[in-house]
Amino acid sequence: MTNPCKIYEDGVEYTLGVLTGNKVIYDFPKIMIYLEAKGKLLFGDHFRIYKKDQRIIRELCNYFIKDKESCEKLGIDPGKGLLISGPVGCGKTSLMKLMKYIVPHQRPYSVVASRCIVFSFNHLGYKTIEDFGDSQFFCFDDIGVEPIGRHYGRDCNVMGEILLSRYELFLETKIKTHATTNLNAEELEKRFGIRVRSRMRQLFNLIAFDKQCVDKRK
Repeated sequence: MTNPCKIYEDGVEYTLGVLTGNKVIYDFPKIMIYLEAKGKLLFGDHFRIYKKDQRIIRELCNYFIKDKESCEKLGIDPGKGLLISGPVGCGKTSLMKLMKYIVPHQRPYSVVASRCIVFSFNHLGYKTIEDFGDSQFFCFDDIGVEPIGRHYGRDCNVMGEILLSRYELFLETKIKTHATTNLNAEELEKRFGIRVRSRMRQLFNLIAFDKQCVDKRK
């Protein structure tokens, strides 16, 4: 049996905790060391974990390792997906690309830019909505700032339709959806409408960066 708390990257072993029977006791400082090392491999040597982001990262870790007690204290429902909100450049996308690696034994999700989904819709039409409304695991990146879709002269709020499809999928199968956004709740409601915003509350746990968080890409 593979030990889920031992991960090998670039010839180096990282231990994220201790396996006791069938249960992993995770060690948060060790997870942080691994995330920074993995981040450098994925994004380059400039990548680093910022101390001020540790609250957010701890919340994400508790969610992904399914620490029910910690999630309950934080008001996080492990059965729902994640909506990570925050200003441009705060690190939302990088973290969502990273977090799945601490739980390699869980089914992974694909991070897909919302604007690319709209571009696909413009070319392929409603098949795109069907494809992203299916049973795969997705994290939709930067929802709410993508353009309106247009196929054969007909406009479509593509991501709004996909979120409705993912909601129906969630009710039927409990398959989760993740997303990131730069928008606040009012802006999301203006972009997608009350109906979609209501479904989003049932689809997602909201984890928010500080509004004053600086752009780490500058």
